[in-house]
Amino acid sequence: MGMSVTISAAAEQDAEQIFRLQYLCFQSEAALYGNYRIDPLVQTLDSVRDEVARDCVFVARLGDEIVGSVHGRITEDGAAAIGKLCVHPRLQGHGIGARLLRAAEAALSGERGARTFRLHAGHRSESNLSLYSKVGYQRVGTSRGADGVPMIVLEKKAETYATTA
Repeated sequence: MGMSVTISAAAEQDAEQIFRLQYLCFQSEAALYGNYRIDPLVQTLDSVRDEVARDCVFVARLGDEIVGSVHGRITEDGAAAIGKLCVHPRLQGHGIGARLLRAAEAALSGERGARTFRLHAGHRSESNLSLYSKVGYQRVGTSRGADGVPMIVLEKKAETYATTA
């Protein structure tokens, strides 16, 4: 009998596994852009710990192993910024990313009052852009990451969460 993946809020003791998972998962994204200075690859363990303590962070677990994570926080304009969504390469394509997104959206709208969800995806990240489109996000603009990578800005109204959950 196989184990199933569970989604839960991250705890303080999860920070190191999240840190290691991000480093593994974002290697392919860095290669896509030829830029190994993207935020998840240069983030420190202490800053991951701070995010887990302060923000809305969810993890996907397979037994004791963290195999996915997502980060969300409320911005100054009241929107929910969602980012650093990652799933272990061996488990991608099984709906774990969508489940993590739904968990973050539910917490950010229900517990923190977000009315809009916003995320950024690299302009070449077709699989990420496809996932976000499937779960109701729409392109609303472009930006440039602090690392210089051109980004697509996507948003979804919180009231649409119920129809895509």
